[in-house]
Amino acid sequence: MATLVFGMNQSLDGYVDHEDMGAPSPTLFRHFVEWTEGLAGSVYGRRMYESMRYWDDDRPEWDAEQHAFAAAWRRAPKWVVSRSLKSVGPNARLVADDLEDAIRELKAERDGEIAVAGPDVARSLTTCGLIDEYRIYLHPVVLGHGKPYFAGTRPPLRLLAHDRIDGDVIRLTYGPA
Repeated sequence: MATLVFGMNQSLDGYVDHEDMGAPSPTLFRHFVEWTEGLAGSVYGRRMYESMRYWDDDRPEWDAEQHAFAAAWRRAPKWVVSRSLKSVGPNARLVADDLEDAIRELKAERDGEIAVAGPDVARSLTTCGLIDEYRIYLHPVVLGHGKPYFAGTRPPLRLLAHDRIDGDVIRLTYGPA
């Protein structure tokens, strides 16, 4: 059975906003490349999926790490939760109805980690009790705005692990209490 993991970069005041937090350090980016290479797939909300489509096409200005991330992202199966999209790109499947049943089935038929990308879809999956781990990549910035990491009900959690990813970023891993 697969483990559903919601992991995102977060500011000290609880927001996820990749534009205002800036680009990840080379060490953190390498961490995300390796995580993506090992994923059994990813579940995306519409907005996050549309942002991530940036990785669909190679760009001449990319370095080797960016090419590695793009290759891993393209290779991983994707499930896109949306009622407004009519189609999705390569290696992706649209989940338009009955999110809870679709994700329960997905977890049952797969092994490994499935990433959840986007606080809105994570809110829905949290409400259904389907997220197994929350990974907060805590950055030493205060944004004061953006999308909150926990976009809805804040579930009772217990700390499973903590580690430093690079000089300034700490990964906090929580599971449902």
